Amino acid sequence: MKAIIPAAGYATRMYPLTKDKPKPLLPIAGKPMVEYIIDKIKEIGCVDQIYIVTNDKFAGNFEAWTRRYKCSIPIKIVNDNTKSNEDRLGSIGDKNFVMEREKIDDEIIDIAGDNLFNFDLKEMYDYFKKRNAITISLYDVREESEAKKLGIAAIDGNDVVIDFEEKPSVPKSTLASIGIYMYPKGARKFFKQYLDEGNSPDHAGSFIEWLHKRHKVYGFKFDKEDEHWFDIGSLEKYKEADELYIKGEE
Repeated sequence: MKAIIPAAGYATRMYPLTKDKPKPLLPIAGKPMVEYIIDKIKEIGCVDQIYIVTNDKFAGNFEAWTRRYKCSIPIKIVNDNTKSNEDRLGSIGDKNFVMEREKIDDEIIDIAGDNLFNFDLKEMYDYFKKRNAITISLYDVREESEAKKLGIAAIDGNDVVIDFEEKPSVPKSTLASIGIYMYPKGARKFFKQYLDEGNSPDHAGSFIEWLHKRHKVYGFKFDKEDEHWFDIGSLEKYKEADELYIKGEE
């Protein structure tokens, strides 16, 4: 299995913290955010390569970090050669870029670079292997007001995604897609087809909305009381997560 961590955004909403440093390298309790993600990837036990896709502005930051960070899994920094929000490839564009450039034809775990969570990814991987099909992670935010801000999935009794909508005005569930996806071998063609059809390269939710209408997609639920997830999309969320991790309450 190969891991892809998209980290090519410019995080302008989090200036000045991200003016000269990519969001995934911001410290949470003194440790770069991306290292928490890699710790979780290691739990799966079968990932043999990690690709971090970044841009020309931050490639040097990531290269410097890899020289300091000792990891049992090889890490490759992939520069998508974009320089600003205006010419960025977008989330789906970047995943397609690395899969095409590196000719990835293996199982894939794809995790957004600004995700913080304490879930056991081995549980999700075992579920994925049992079904041998595309599996997305879902987190129960429990409140409709929160669901309206996120990409929300509805699933049937067999956990198959039957509806997906970004920021719904009337959510069909409170199960939010949280940027962790597992794909079986051959997934590269899905991304290429999606982009070739002229769909948005910049929204992961739009891709899932398109994908579940063409292929069976399962939703794996993380909904235990002691499981948490942070989407670090603002200075407030970053501060909240940092404080909780410092206190050891994560």
